[in-house]
Amino acid sequence: MAIARGAGTEIIRCHLFEDVDNNIEKLIVGVQHHIYTVLSISCYCNVRSGTETGDLQIAGYDANLGDTGAYHKVARISCNAHETFVYSDKFSFNGYEPVDFTGPMDTIAKQDAIADQGNTGTFPTGSQFLHFSTGSSGTTYDLIVTFIDQNNS
Repeated sequence: MAIARGAGTEIIRCHLFEDVDNNIEKLIVGVQHHIYTVLSISCYCNVRSGTETGDLQIAGYDANLGDTGAYHKVARISCNAHETFVYSDKFSFNGYEPVDFTGPMDTIAKQDAIADQGNTGTFPTGSQFLHFSTGSSGTTYDLIVTFIDQNNS
């Protein structure tokens, strides 16, 4: 039986990734009118080159500058080889960028624009992404991402 994905649904999802390195790996690809709440990310370090780390970031809209495609750092993960770190601080992000506006966040209309996710670009323009990457191919992580996908379309 297929999982219902229509308007007004809320489903829990789990994505698994092996040997993530310096090639940016998209962990969650945003969809317009969706909200994603990340519950946890399990990060197992397979191999580590020197003191290299892994960066967890959201690529999306910058409400301060009114700019698209900005990279917002969520966390820097630093584990020795064969150790696990679980990022369990919950956070949410929209699946899509708003209609562009000029910052700062000083009106209700701007706040509503973010919630409305009204960017009219076609995929991948407008989509926001959660992604992970390391400093080089010499550092790799296995990741398990658990999140809630709310469809508000």
